[in-house]
Amino acid sequence: MTAARDTYMEQALDLARAAGERGEVPVGCVVVDGETGEVLARAANRTEADGDPTAHAELLAIRAAAAQLGGPRLTGCDLYVTLEPCAMCAAAISFARIRRLYFGAYDPKMGGVEHGPALFGQPTCHHAPEVYGGIHEAEAAALLKAFFQGRR
Repeated sequence: MTAARDTYMEQALDLARAAGERGEVPVGCVVVDGETGEVLARAANRTEADGDPTAHAELLAIRAAAAQLGGPRLTGCDLYVTLEPCAMCAAAISFARIRRLYFGAYDPKMGGVEHGPALFGQPTCHHAPEVYGGIHEAEAAALLKAFFQGRR
């Protein structure tokens, strides 16, 4: 499982790098069928390009995977993302019934999984995926740090 996990997170990191090169916050996401290992969707942040504050990598990938599967539930799917999801994306992950969430860098300021509202631990949360944080954390954090240093 570790080799496959690393492969999917490396794909997400490649997407994040490309997003950063386009001037987007460098976050990439991959949705995988947890049983077959088939990649269902890939996305990177497009908030600037789309002029849409909700065009986060997770939401774009969830939408694409749901369209491919023909329904709103991604039961049995795993989501790999380079940054701890914000509260909005964590809610979408819950609504989509994602089986497992793997993320790279922790986000103490805007994270919604391990930080902030810690959405999946709330009694009002209908579905909580298994969560694995810190996957390729140093590389994911370095991408973000370099991006924001270049903006200052």
